[in-house]
Amino acid sequence: MPPSERNLARRIDLTSLQLFVAVCELGSIGRAAEREFLAASAVSKRLADLEAAVQTPLLLRHSRGVRPTPAGESLLHHARTVLFGLERMQGELDEYAGGVRGHVRVHANISAIVGFLPEDLGHFARSYPHIKVDLQEHLSGAVQYAVREGAADLGICHLGAAAGATALEARSYRSDRLVLAVPEGHALAGREGVRFDEVLDWDIVGLHANSSISLAMRAAAATAGRPLRQRIQVTGVDAMCRMIDNGLGIGLLPDRAFTFLQGVGRLRAIALHEPWAERQLSLVARDFSALPVSAQLLAEQLAAQAPDAGALPKIPSPT
Repeated sequence: MPPSERNLARRIDLTSLQLFVAVCELGSIGRAAEREFLAASAVSKRLADLEAAVQTPLLLRHSRGVRPTPAGESLLHHARTVLFGLERMQGELDEYAGGVRGHVRVHANISAIVGFLPEDLGHFARSYPHIKVDLQEHLSGAVQYAVREGAADLGICHLGAAAGATALEARSYRSDRLVLAVPEGHALAGREGVRFDEVLDWDIVGLHANSSISLAMRAAAATAGRPLRQRIQVTGVDAMCRMIDNGLGIGLLPDRAFTFLQGVGRLRAIALHEPWAERQLSLVARDFSALPVSAQLLAEQLAAQAPDAGALPKIPSPT
């Protein structure tokens, strides 16, 4: 490490980084001081010392508060990474102290959680009972962002979601197929398969607007030059099935999720004859080889479930 970097590391302390992040998030030195139970003058002094240490302005003061300069945006990104890493270190050490010999943070989309992860994580837990897995459900784009920012070790998502700030590595995990769910007695209920342009004749119950299914439907409707009559949006496939069962529309969901949720209502699943109905779930990480051993074990076991068990091309950075 060059002498200048060593000196900078000595001049910047974690408390100042935490206060800087708080000020940027709240947009106000006063509100950050109140949240951190400090005097505003003490926070201002810390920020002034931080700017002196990096030798460049980090905040722009205005009548309504403060906002980061371009240099401040860069420091904010790195400060969050450092603080995430410290939280992860503390969490893992606490787990070791409690007898657990590993801790993996996983973010996954709803298709993976409903369709595959209960069985796959259950098998992993039986194989490695001393490794703790923290699982959170997010949209595919948010899964990728969490992995890029260090908030998750591994992500499971559809890669059609918007790319983030840096490249990720990806491995095949599972595949699913979208089907159309309709209530019994619906005009389409007796069909073996439908095209998506036929679906556009009906009101649609959909998931969150930024879910991979909703994004695919909007793109297909735009290609067909027709409006998407998505009248109701819900956050889970169980709620979607209940809405459809009560005559509020029809909807697309993964076939495996439909199989698990058949008891939710009197519904029929109809094949969707579109190329985009076949979807690939991918396992993503910043760098699989740099993961902690516990996360590598989970990644290897999950990737082994893929039909081809192959690696996908690296997700490029946006230009």
